[in-house]
Amino acid sequence: MQTLAPQNAVKVILREHQQLSMVITGMQRFVRLLGVAIDAPKPMMLRSMLFYISEYPEQLHHPKEERYLFARLRHRANDLDKTIDELEKQHAQGKARVQNIGHALTRYELAGESALPVLRETIDEYAAFSANHKRLEEDVILPSARQWLTETDWKELNEAFGTNRDPFAGVKAEADLGRLFAMIGRATRQP
Repeated sequence: MQTLAPQNAVKVILREHQQLSMVITGMQRFVRLLGVAIDAPKPMMLRSMLFYISEYPEQLHHPKEERYLFARLRHRANDLDKTIDELEKQHAQGKARVQNIGHALTRYELAGESALPVLRETIDEYAAFSANHKRLEEDVILPSARQWLTETDWKELNEAFGTNRDPFAGVKAEADLGRLFAMIGRATRQP
């Protein structure tokens, strides 16, 4: 029924999910190295990862999913309303969880080793939360979108996800986030 129109938006969404997963995996590696590695990473690297998540998925990716993808699916497939409600609730919870990680990191910086278990647990809980969220979007929402959305819907989605995604400062901020992601990727690779 659908043409190839969805491919661009879907590719962008999947790529952004993959990038977020890579950053979260980097966060988990980071906290595993704390307290055991001679050359433990500096907390600034974890702060950079949190900044990336706060600025990219939380401020750009999730609002676009809600505004363009979820809104159109609500209009076309009413049986997804509860799932979309849950995903939107998770978007709000994600922001709070990222703040909790920031607080746990600050406690670690102030208290040292005694605060490390809570920081690790908070990051692991966020990783599980994010993986479940991503799975729901990829296993339920995207297949439903392919089934229910029209060519006009896909054109708008492709434009929204395929153009500059930064509502604040134009191309420069998005390029900065791209450089930040590249730096995080280099710093968190397994030896």
